Amino acid sequence: MAERIKCAIIGSGPAGYTASIYASRAGISPVMFEGAAPGGQITMTEQIDNFPGYPEGISGFGLMQDIRKQAERFGADIRSKVISKADLSKRPFQLEDEDGNQYEAEAVIISTGATAKWLGLESEAKFRGQGVSTCATCDGFFYRKKDVAVVGGGDTACAEALYLSGICNKVYMIVRRDQLRATAIVREMTMNKENIEILWQTKPVEVLGDMSGVTGVKLESTKDGSISEINVMGLFVAIGNEPKTELFKGQIELDASGYIVTKGHTSYTSVEGVFACGDVQDNRYRQAIVAAGSGAAAAIDCERWLLENPISK
Repeated sequence: MAERIKCAIIGSGPAGYTASIYASRAGISPVMFEGAAPGGQITMTEQIDNFPGYPEGISGFGLMQDIRKQAERFGADIRSKVISKADLSKRPFQLEDEDGNQYEAEAVIISTGATAKWLGLESEAKFRGQGVSTCATCDGFFYRKKDVAVVGGGDTACAEALYLSGICNKVYMIVRRDQLRATAIVREMTMNKENIEILWQTKPVEVLGDMSGVTGVKLESTKDGSISEINVMGLFVAIGNEPKTELFKGQIELDASGYIVTKGHTSYTSVEGVFACGDVQDNRYRQAIVAAGSGAAAAIDCERWLLENPISK
């Protein structure tokens, strides 16, 4: 027999944990299914200096543990389970975890997040968090007045390069093609920035470094296969993100990139009673503080919606 749940939160991270705090305080008895990576990808970040309330900074893992404990303090039921099946076609919504346990949820908050796309290099994984990053806004501060590199040629890569150009000595852009894929205005701004040098038709083949972290990148020409090296202390991979929405495809409105579409300035999705927060619906900011705020909004929306749409037991 399926377990009946008033509010199911699928996924954790800053959005999910914050949603569970607000939902618990609102008295809607949330049950959170943390997923395969409790806390989300932010737990891999060694130092976070831009989350309010931590003047000395904190690790991503430490931040998630603090928010999780706060949710538990208010009674959130947090379970280390992965939801493997979801039927959002009718209410109560039908959920099933990887062990075959079944649940019926009156409302659902989706906070499954998104994962950054990586290059797939062994050396990239080795120096992840020690000079290799996917977020200039998060980690750029550590490379003030130093030389760094950005991989990618789209809008995201250009935005990262432009941001870094304001705080770093020099920014190399490693671009596989002979042109940028960014929109015209962003492309022009990037190409006209004095301390941004674009390395056309190149790709990273190895991240170089030592015990102190990244020291450079070995490059291969996509045109003639020649090898070169650049000396940098930071490498920012900006080749895109992939939202974790596979479970909901065909059941809920997604945009062209696979992100959940929310209505206006709310967390409402195309399915009544289903709400979304965090990076699974945010392809613009991708910041922990923004995700946390959207988690609060989702819980508030959910609590008010449940009051207006009670369901018989």
